[in-house]
Amino acid sequence: MAISENLSKIKSELPSNVKLIAVSKTKPETDIIEAYNTGHKIFGENKVQELVDKYQHLPKDIEWHFIGHLQTNKVKYIAPFVNLIHAVDSLKLLKEINKQAIKNNRIIDCLLQFHIADEEAKFGFLKNEVINLLQSDDFQKLTNIRILGVMGMATYTDDENQIHSEFAKLKSYFEEIKEKYMTQNYFSEISMGMSADYNIAIEEGSTMIRLGSSIFGIRFYSGLKM
Repeated sequence: MAISENLSKIKSELPSNVKLIAVSKTKPETDIIEAYNTGHKIFGENKVQELVDKYQHLPKDIEWHFIGHLQTNKVKYIAPFVNLIHAVDSLKLLKEINKQAIKNNRIIDCLLQFHIADEEAKFGFLKNEVINLLQSDDFQKLTNIRILGVMGMATYTDDENQIHSEFAKLKSYFEEIKEKYMTQNYFSEISMGMSADYNIAIEEGSTMIRLGSSIFGIRFYSGLKM
């Protein structure tokens, strides 16, 4: 099916409270425009240079989400325009995002990434690390970031029970943090679920799913780095 057909089918089946981030990494701008022309305006990228290039060339009403592991020395390139940074996994990164947000006279929205998978390769906080972070003086000084919620990736496995369990864990972390530390209404997002497991994520309470191959087909990796 064409990109527009894939997108329309997926969106027609989503609950109204679930936001779809079309993961356009490695995809050409023509593919993004095809998706955009269906009315979809939320796209996710995981390489800074690729995101900057696409932002410069594509319509300015696109809402860009950075979904990959972000190095502190690259924050300055996306700080002027990024709508949401999904994978914040350290206080150091939060401080840099705050610094660049101040320079750009912006509040930058972020999600705290938790390590929920049974894989060493995944980034993310442990629960006690986030609690220590939220209670710290350093966190209280970050005036130009806004924590909208949490993000996580499940183990890449065929064991659906394990995936359910990991997503349920992230939902429980979200609820505990919201109750004890983040009572603001804007703390409301749970970013979990990709093409292989988004239906399970939705069952477990996801409010944001990140889909690439389901929309655009198999990715071609062009070797872009930054």
